[in-house]
Amino acid sequence: MLSRLNELIWADWIWFPEGYGWDDLKDHDGKVFPKTRDLWAVLPVALCFLVIRQIFEQTIALPLASLLGVSDEHRVCASPNPVLESHFCSTSKHPTQSSIESLSKQTGCSVRQVQRWFRRRRNQDRPSKLKKFQEASWRFMFYLLAFFAGLAVLVDKPWFHDVKLVWENFPKMPLLTSQYWYYMIELGFYVSLVFSVASDVKRKDFKEQIIHHVATILLISFSWLVNYIRAGTLIMLVHDASDYLMESAKMFNYAGWKKTCNFIFTVFAAVFIITRLIIFPFWIIYATGVYPLGLYTTFFGFYFFNGLLVVLLILHIFWTGLILRMVIKFLPGNGIVEDERSDKEEVESDDEDDCSKPKNGHVQNGHSVLNSYRKRV
Repeated sequence: MLSRLNELIWADWIWFPEGYGWDDLKDHDGKVFPKTRDLWAVLPVALCFLVIRQIFEQTIALPLASLLGVSDEHRVCASPNPVLESHFCSTSKHPTQSSIESLSKQTGCSVRQVQRWFRRRRNQDRPSKLKKFQEASWRFMFYLLAFFAGLAVLVDKPWFHDVKLVWENFPKMPLLTSQYWYYMIELGFYVSLVFSVASDVKRKDFKEQIIHHVATILLISFSWLVNYIRAGTLIMLVHDASDYLMESAKMFNYAGWKKTCNFIFTVFAAVFIITRLIIFPFWIIYATGVYPLGLYTTFFGFYFFNGLLVVLLILHIFWTGLILRMVIKFLPGNGIVEDERSDKEEVESDDEDDCSKPKNGHVQNGHSVLNSYRKRV
């Protein structure tokens, strides 16, 4: 039964146009074609990226942060309070006013002290500016190298200048050594991002990021299996074209270099819109989803591949909305670009102590009775 199921899943008519199949991807006459077993190489590549990342963040990102003046402000930790901690962990990090008043009565703290405790507790969980700088530095370095490496790999290829040629001789297109390494490195990097997702800074678009990573991994893996490699390399290049600009803008943001950050972010916004909302749909998706309709009969693999591209396009539209919101914020020149996807640290006032223990036993109208602190004449 398993053998029959395997034959059905990998049937030629599912993954290839009529008249073509897996036999067309067998090596012959010195020509090498992509194989399923090649994808196992991604795992050691991903592990290497995880190790290299740790070394890079400690030996390069940290000194660079110091050079640019990135530093973390001192955070005052919330004092131990079992009642408030229990509510924070199990109920809500942002309690309602009625909950705050109830907690005030339970703990003997004033309402303002409870509010301050929750602010401090939330700030404790937020990643430090230095950690965000280190992550942005790592991604900047990868995307920068990946973009220019991809450009070097593709600039002399005919399908780089005429995207319709991604279908020339399909699927009997031999694999180039440069394409092999381009694929393994890109795929290994995205797999490493999935491995590190638990420890990375979680942003407001965390779910969208996960969808993007999964769709990208599926897209790269699938395009490798069925030899959509020409289209796949173009897609990877288009996506890397703007990412390093965004990461560099965030680096200068964390360093407080307002004018530099705003300038780079403006360039990023323009490149992102051109590559993700113009080139990607009107050149690449057209070449993979519309142009081949006149060449081949449709098949499941055709719909699966282009479906993943549509998922990416939807995410691009979503992120374009966030980018435009950020651009609008600094157009008057009154501020610095803030990443809409990040949690911002909450500012505290210094007019009241944190709630570390009940204040003299009683609370009246949500405020502690201060009997022991009196101004002496």
